[in-house]
Amino acid sequence: MRRNFMEAVANRRSYYALNSNRLVDEAQVCEIVRKTLETAPSPFNIQSARIVVLGYEAHIQFWDIVEHTLRKVVAEEQFGATRQKLHTAFRSGCGTILFYEDCAAHDQLRQRFPLYADKVESFVQQSAGMYQFIIWTALEDLGYGASLQHYNPLIDAEVAQRWALPATWQLIAQMPYGTPLHIPEDRVQTSPSDERMWVF
Repeated sequence: MRRNFMEAVANRRSYYALNSNRLVDEAQVCEIVRKTLETAPSPFNIQSARIVVLGYEAHIQFWDIVEHTLRKVVAEEQFGATRQKLHTAFRSGCGTILFYEDCAAHDQLRQRFPLYADKVESFVQQSAGMYQFIIWTALEDLGYGASLQHYNPLIDAEVAQRWALPATWQLIAQMPYGTPLHIPEDRVQTSPSDERMWVF
């Protein structure tokens, strides 16, 4: 669609009704991730973000892991609704992006800059959010719908084992994406922007 930057930002939404129709070749999604890894800022340029792109088959396996894990912890009378959401909002898409942080890089940063050791976690969270936002907005610009999910840490061990991920990687968030089946409702401004922005 190629909107200008602020148009793309304004159009980014959370989509909870997806199907698996591909709008672009998977290589284009991988290129977005690659460019984000090469250009997004990180504290002291430690480049600690790690991203796993799950194509369709791996994406299905991932959401099967989530469902299997949740079945153990969600009450039986509530699981039907949980399963429905997993299948229509997440698993029904065409791929998932997993966002990780390499804790070994964080430890190195603490050692290099002991004065900021207690701030590293905060710095890293800010950086991780930027990676997620860039990719989310870029997927939207391709015509995909996406949302940001957090089934970690319940699923961490099984996911790491399934794809043989390094032990130092910490799962931060999951982003299922696919072709949107409908447009979400308009955003609700619970606090007017004029009250949240001061200009001097």
